[in-house]
Amino acid sequence: MADRIFIFDTTLRDGEQSPGASMNVEEKRRIARQLERLGVDVIEAGFPIASLGDFEAVKAVAGDITDCSVAGLCRASVKDIDRAWEALSGAADPRIHTFIATSPIHMKHKLNMTPDAVLAAAVSAVSHAANYTSNVEWSAEDAGRSDLDFLCQIVEAVIKAGAKTVNIPDTVGYTLPHEFGERIRYLMDHVPNIDQAILSVHCHNDLGLAVANSLAAINHGARQVECTINGLGERAGNASLEEVVMSLRTRRDIMPYQCRINTTEITNTSRLVSGITGFTVQPNKAIVGANAFAHEAGIHQDGVLKEATTYEIMTPESVGLSANRMVLGKHSGRHAFKDRLKALGYTLNQEDLDRAFIRFKDLADKKQELFDEDLEALVEDEIIRGTEYFKLLRIHVASGTQDTPVAAVEMEIRGEHAQGAGWGTGTVDAAFKSIRALIPEAKGAQLDLYRVEAITGGTDAQAKVVVRLMKAGVSVQGVGAHNDVIEASARAYVNALNKLVQKRDKPLKNQKGI
Repeated sequence: MADRIFIFDTTLRDGEQSPGASMNVEEKRRIARQLERLGVDVIEAGFPIASLGDFEAVKAVAGDITDCSVAGLCRASVKDIDRAWEALSGAADPRIHTFIATSPIHMKHKLNMTPDAVLAAAVSAVSHAANYTSNVEWSAEDAGRSDLDFLCQIVEAVIKAGAKTVNIPDTVGYTLPHEFGERIRYLMDHVPNIDQAILSVHCHNDLGLAVANSLAAINHGARQVECTINGLGERAGNASLEEVVMSLRTRRDIMPYQCRINTTEITNTSRLVSGITGFTVQPNKAIVGANAFAHEAGIHQDGVLKEATTYEIMTPESVGLSANRMVLGKHSGRHAFKDRLKALGYTLNQEDLDRAFIRFKDLADKKQELFDEDLEALVEDEIIRGTEYFKLLRIHVASGTQDTPVAAVEMEIRGEHAQGAGWGTGTVDAAFKSIRALIPEAKGAQLDLYRVEAITGGTDAQAKVVVRLMKAGVSVQGVGAHNDVIEASARAYVNALNKLVQKRDKPLKNQKGI
């Protein structure tokens, strides 16, 4: 068991202490069942004496969970411990977790107790808890700032009293990795009975070092890590479970340890916790952020498409994702663009691919990220057009609250350059009239349908416009897409006029009208 790392999840207790992250009983039960599927060794379900709601949640979770231990936190007091056992007694493997502060600053200003009194309280609490269960954990609050010799003394005493797990928290996220690792090593070397308990760590993230400190502790002898999903917790949060676990999994070459976490459940667990607490995961969060397996830079995309390990040190499947994500944006290259189109079912010749890529780059400069729907609209608008008798080159519109909307268009009509302008009841109406003035074949074509839809979310979304024209019993539908709704409308109208001509007369030579 020397290489076995136990994962103690405190999302339901310390994670819930994040301001605004409160969970009701049913929500805690849902998360606990998912944590059981994830494979954690211990679920700390709450602080039973803190409130009736916390007591009921711990009791409910204790009754639900069968495949891992369920813990309840309590201070070093008989009343707390009795209440914790009342909530936990129905669990398959209950753990009483009791704590007291051991740092000079906490003992003096918070507890108003001498070190001897703190030691006596700790031993008394562990002894009382051991009357209920052999599964007792004791924590030295603010151990990161505690005197090492006193810490050794109290750890030895609580192990003698019956503690099977001893937790050394960096409660305020103060220590640096090498310093915290050395603290763990000192305890391993100077506590005579340390081999009779599992040494645990609980690191906070105030300096952004919670995961690094936890890993340093493992390398120096700790065999349990207390952590939370998505790094939830007081202030800057706790060590992130997914980061600790995937670090162990990915770097077995220098950290030859194992845990029983089913890593393919990590993404599901992260999303559940995020959804219930309302704490969204930042996009660049390691392992579970939206960008963790996303690639936008052309060089990165090219490398990943050729060999994933060029830029991915773990597979997306290993954390429960179906695949990585090629983010198509202004930094994307032609290779990723072509590959994504192929996945969407479009196989373009080189000329069409070049045209589409130019249009893609132009759109990417205006839009942060392009989605599959954007690409489909782009290809349909730019490539799948058939013969183009009329091409829209440029459009300019002007409108205001007290002004008449006007539009000016520049077009290519059967290879000839043409310009025109018109006004209307709105900018779209003005654009259509300007186009009609330049194309004789548009005379008598009735507008049967005009529909606008946003292809994706956000104010930078592409607009997809559908136009249906009817003339002499012939109905055609044109589509246009652009991040400017007026230009998308003009493109759709011109596309429909092209189809009308294609459908009625093939080819259309030397004709002045339909």
